[in-house]
Amino acid sequence: MKTFGTLISEARRAKGLSQKDLALKVKKEDGQAISAQYLNDIEHDRRNPPSEFLIDQIAEATGLSKDLLCLAAGTIPTDLKKIATAQPERMEQAFKAFRRAVKEAK
Repeated sequence: MKTFGTLISEARRAKGLSQKDLALKVKKEDGQAISAQYLNDIEHDRRNPPSEFLIDQIAEATGLSKDLLCLAAGTIPTDLKKIATAQPERMEQAFKAFRRAVKEAK
């Protein structure tokens, strides 16, 4: 699997966006846009992947799946964390089903 930064970089280029263009579309919690330098660092894997708040905006701006970006970032989306906390047996069943599906697809 490609790194978090590589996924973003390739999707950004495919959309014809510069780093500055994408950075202006991604806002921090305080409403300020992230910097192009920060985005550059993320794309070159010099920084840890950002929060889910920023991942969600990056996914929307690039057309990537938020779930794919969370996977590449090594995080679990908040909605799934809530299910896992409230119903751990459902998550276990989901993981088993996923593993079966991947195994059968080989």
